[in-house]
Amino acid sequence: MKLLVTGGAGFIGSNFIHFIHRKHWDWQIVNLDKLTYAGNLKNLEGLDVDRHRFVRGDIADPDVVNELAGERPDAIVNFAAESHVDRSISNPSPFIDSNVKGVQVLLEAARRFGIKKFIQVSTDEVYGSLGPDGAFNENSPLAPNSPYSASKAAADLLCRAYYKTYHLPVIVTRCSNNFGPRQYPEKFIPVVITCALANRPVPVYGDGLNVRDWLYVADHCRALEAVILAGRAGEVYNIGGGRELTNLELAGEILRLLGKPASLIRFVADRPGHDRRYAVDSSKIRRELGWRPVCEFEKALGETVRWYAASRGWWDHAGVPGE
Repeated sequence: MKLLVTGGAGFIGSNFIHFIHRKHWDWQIVNLDKLTYAGNLKNLEGLDVDRHRFVRGDIADPDVVNELAGERPDAIVNFAAESHVDRSISNPSPFIDSNVKGVQVLLEAARRFGIKKFIQVSTDEVYGSLGPDGAFNENSPLAPNSPYSASKAAADLLCRAYYKTYHLPVIVTRCSNNFGPRQYPEKFIPVVITCALANRPVPVYGDGLNVRDWLYVADHCRALEAVILAGRAGEVYNIGGGRELTNLELAGEILRLLGKPASLIRFVADRPGHDRRYAVDSSKIRRELGWRPVCEFEKALGETVRWYAASRGWWDHAGVPGE
């Protein structure tokens, strides 16, 4: 199988490429990435150059996208996105350019060249905020509350439109919060780890009681493999880890793993429009594709903490929050 993977130098994309290379020796990957601040060629070290080709370029550039889609990969898997909510609040424009316009360029190229499968990697944030109970399923209405989640919801709807109008075989996946190695140190878990390692205050928004469902990136990669192999065109699949924690609980657990005091936690002004709780019902992908998370959360979190502790050269160039 030949894949065109976009955004493959980022966190989830690079973990996915390494996963596929370990498991499928006969799969070829072309990796298109713009190398914005969160993309890192170090994430691709160790890949077999005979099975992986890197191309630097923008998914919003029709020329480069058409050239690669013209090689007629079996599937396009789109990870490319601006993804940090705080940055989207400060400046929404790059999120529209990449997450909406870029996706439309990809969809149009897939339509033009008859690509057999298009996987749009989305987020549970498109559903908005939950109360204390229940979980979003694939039929829940989209109610995004940040410019980032609104841009991802717009892309999801473009994918639906291309399936309904042009019969393009599109599948949308919506995952819960990912964690693991190679995540850029602006997201919550890397922020807590890197601040704690530097003995700096650990910022926690508001009262720290916002709840997220955590999914280890390796489990997410396995889910995406299942969708590529057996997912049904036109469908949406939720992918959740099934482990809900408040931000305060998670920060405390990371500090415990590092042997750092809870007094490092500093409550800061809450994010505008901060969703209170996310949770997704993953029963559809479990039922149809046989996927379920297999990584034990505590073990995976410990491995993640150890990776950052051993990889300061990887993340130090980005700066610890507050520097």
